[in-house]
Amino acid sequence: MVRPRQSERKIDLPKAIKAAAWQLVADQGVAALSLRAIARELKITAPAIYTYFSSRDELVTALIVDAFLSLGQRQATVLIRRPQIAPSPEEFFDRLTDLGTAYRIWAIEHAQRYQLIFGTPLPGYHAPREVTVPAAAAALQPMINTLQAAWESGALQTYASAPMTTAIHKMFSDWSDFACGAHPEALYAAFIIWTRVHGFVSLEIGGQLPSFLVNPEEIYLRELQAICRQFIRIP
Repeated sequence: MVRPRQSERKIDLPKAIKAAAWQLVADQGVAALSLRAIARELKITAPAIYTYFSSRDELVTALIVDAFLSLGQRQATVLIRRPQIAPSPEEFFDRLTDLGTAYRIWAIEHAQRYQLIFGTPLPGYHAPREVTVPAAAAALQPMINTLQAAWESGALQTYASAPMTTAIHKMFSDWSDFACGAHPEALYAAFIIWTRVHGFVSLEIGGQLPSFLVNPEEIYLRELQAICRQFIRIP
């Protein structure tokens, strides 16, 4: 293994490599990502990068994990700021609203990260599930925990959904057994809520909303209110 030169060890190379990679993605798209291009940008020898990332795919995996963990941290931070009391239905409503708002803000602030983890798959890249799945689960966990607590308290309402078939129940039970232990109905609610906010945010970031919708935030907040009213039982 080739060691980086002395001058190359004066900076935090893994951090610098990732920063250069994100900039390359922002400027030219994920398809342009290459270790040699990053080496040229950092003015270091290409073998120095291989000390930390053995291939482009390994770097992409590291970027994906960082993106998921960043999103998860933003979600967790939102809940930390909420009152730490026995949650009422109103509190669950507010928590989901805050989580949804933070999701959109993070996506807009980190559009390249959002597109990497939720956008068009990178040709030729196959994510190692044992690495990326736990990171992806961490990003959803704050919402899952909120909905599980709502289920346990009786505040999660499911009557607006169609009955859960045996096949659906098994899929979400398998998910629960694999990761978080949440009730299938809480996991189902988390999944459906995510697909709804993801659809809106993806259209907004991709510039695909109709041009006369000049204030997407207002529309998004209305949709969040509708989602919360669907899933949280307010007395």
